[in-house]
Amino acid sequence: MKSVAEDSLPKLIVGLGNPGKKYQDTRHNIGFMILDQLAAELSASFNEDKKWKASWVKTSDYILVKPLTYMNESGQAVGKIAAFHKIDPHEILVIYDDMDLDLGRLRIRAEGSAGGHNGVKSIISHLGTQRFTRLRLGIGRGFNDGIGHVLGKFCSEERSALEKSIKQAVLAIGYIAEEGLAAAMTKFNASPKASKNKPIQQKTSPKTDN
Repeated sequence: MKSVAEDSLPKLIVGLGNPGKKYQDTRHNIGFMILDQLAAELSASFNEDKKWKASWVKTSDYILVKPLTYMNESGQAVGKIAAFHKIDPHEILVIYDDMDLDLGRLRIRAEGSAGGHNGVKSIISHLGTQRFTRLRLGIGRGFNDGIGHVLGKFCSEERSALEKSIKQAVLAIGYIAEEGLAAAMTKFNASPKASKNKPIQQKTSPKTDN
């Protein structure tokens, strides 16, 4: 039996990350990167809204949101915008990084726990439910500790896989909107061939919210 979320099309698409130039191109900001690519393909431009603590833009099909609260408080912006526009949780799609998936691997889910991701944990807290759709993009674990890895920047050796996966994620979003969530999960959750690339050693471990 399908869940409510599996029959729903997204009205609010959220990409998670940390604001500020120092966090650009870090693994934890892959949600921002995907939304930037999607907005570019839709010829849309983000506007910063201090009231909602987010950069957002409304297109003909979706509202795209990048919370500017730092990762741990992402739910503040999501909760306020969803309430204002009367968008139910099952009509929300949240995009974020996942260390438990290999670099470039996509995984779509209709609902579920935070899985240790602080941004998702905050959204669950503010929405009061786990029943919102997720699109996770793998960043692997590397050799560094968790915080050092997610807040490290993508290496040159990872760039090709990163660019391909961002484009694939944008395709997945469109597929969800056109064909539905169940069909998108069948198409994009399939296991690709195992990568032969070894994790890249990161030399620094920046400290900030994660």
